[in-house]
Amino acid sequence: MKKIDIHYFYIALFSSLLFFPFLGNVHLFDWDEINFAECAREMLTTGDYLRPRINFEPFWEKPPIFMWFQAVSMHVFGVNEYAARFPNAVCGIVTLCIIYGIGKKLYNKTFGLLWVLSYVGSILPHLYFKSGIIDPWFNLFIFLSLYFLIQSEQVVSDENRVGQWRKLSPQMVNILCGGLFSGLAILTKGPVGFLIVALTWLCKMLIYKELSIKKIKHFTFFGITAFVVACSWFGVEIVQNGFWFVNEFIIYTLRLAKTEDAGHGGFVGYHFVVLLIGCFPASVFAVSSVLRAYNFYGEKVDFTRWMRVLFWVVLILFSIVQSKIVHYSSMCYLPLTFLSAITLKKYMEKEDKLPTFTCNLIVIIGLLLGLLIAAIPFIGQNIAVLKPLLSADAFAIKNLDAVVTWHLWTSIIGFVLIIGVVMCYLFFRNRIFTSILLRILRGSVFLFLTTIIFIQGVLFFYVDNIEAYSQRAAIDFYQSKQTEDCVIETFGFKSYAHLFYSKKPIPTVPKVDLLREKPLKQGYFVAKITSKDSLDTYKNLRFMYEKNGFVFYKVLE
Repeated sequence: MKKIDIHYFYIALFSSLLFFPFLGNVHLFDWDEINFAECAREMLTTGDYLRPRINFEPFWEKPPIFMWFQAVSMHVFGVNEYAARFPNAVCGIVTLCIIYGIGKKLYNKTFGLLWVLSYVGSILPHLYFKSGIIDPWFNLFIFLSLYFLIQSEQVVSDENRVGQWRKLSPQMVNILCGGLFSGLAILTKGPVGFLIVALTWLCKMLIYKELSIKKIKHFTFFGITAFVVACSWFGVEIVQNGFWFVNEFIIYTLRLAKTEDAGHGGFVGYHFVVLLIGCFPASVFAVSSVLRAYNFYGEKVDFTRWMRVLFWVVLILFSIVQSKIVHYSSMCYLPLTFLSAITLKKYMEKEDKLPTFTCNLIVIIGLLLGLLIAAIPFIGQNIAVLKPLLSADAFAIKNLDAVVTWHLWTSIIGFVLIIGVVMCYLFFRNRIFTSILLRILRGSVFLFLTTIIFIQGVLFFYVDNIEAYSQRAAIDFYQSKQTEDCVIETFGFKSYAHLFYSKKPIPTVPKVDLLREKPLKQGYFVAKITSKDSLDTYKNLRFMYEKNGFVFYKVLE
């Protein structure tokens, strides 16, 4: 029997300790986390798992796979924050085990572990496995789809060499598996799950002059498989309910590409900055590999080429898209962390010092992030210093009125990162070890582990306080109405929190315009302070109170 690699167990155990504890300590954040959680909650409430709903009306913005994961989790853990985030914690374990296996196959166990550390030891890639957003599973499906497509290319060369071909060859199995995962990506977030793979494949074929009729034929099989898998839900939806729902989904997807969705705009280089800072420190190590190729042999150089092309396709694609949201470029995390590991491997193998630019950039970004986090408790105890900076935003100024307890000792979290980057610099630039290989290996491992401690500290000590400023006053109000037979609506801003946290039941009376019609049950409005003057013009509303930037109104019967 083939011996089982014990490293899979260690990775699963280590990632479980990182991702599962304290998932439910903080309320879900509006919009995305609450959006998907509410869809899952309404699936449980209605018993209809086929069509996603928000406010018990069709929700065509996303297909249902991630909501299904959350619904299963809610069956086990109840309707709460922990259940909403649990699927991504599972995704974290699966993702790290997969990239370890791929890295081990490409090079060796050390490289696989280095890739795992690059991923889990970088800020945003780590944080997303503690969230309730859709992207971790979406990215994993896309990556697996592309990986099997890459494997089918490798099988081609092997089969050409031995001159063998069977009706269902290993090559075709890989193509079908790739199409399966691309179809799952489509069922998670939409056609972009196929588009990213298709653009990456096409760019790779054109850049390296590999395009042929045979490869086009194989990619066609890949596309057909993805289409068939996607039709397992889209097709059923069309058969049962016609084209309206799917048509609205397509219109919404195109609008995201052409316009800024709900103010989520940004400059062209937005995602460059997000990846450089958000994926620190892997992003700094990866810079040289992103900008130029290194010479490896056989399958290894081909996989590196695929990862570089994937990175640039995703980055350019979402730089062109008008809506700019942090997680739009999250598909870059997998190739970026691979290129980080490949850079470290290159310098370790050549016994060559890391470039001065790389070492200095690690220190600069690490110091800035560490000092920023270290300063937050001091600012929190003197919150008034921020108000002049926010003078143009009345809502933000009122947010700062929240009563939040900050302990100065928690600033040590920022100093942990500062110490980590300084020690890393000393490893890289000084002769702490006579072997350059050991200096780079131990320096990078020390930095990634330090960053993991930094991330966990920020999550545990800071995020709950930050949430208290941004939305807790509203969520406390919604939760207070869970046992009251009432209707809660927001005015002047988009939210899903009032649905999830009031545990809105299936409507039993017709919907009415609470601003102009007599309510059939008690109604409430929640708005930002900037909308107060508008709501005061309605005679059928009674102002209740204002708290931390939110205003609360009761509808008079």
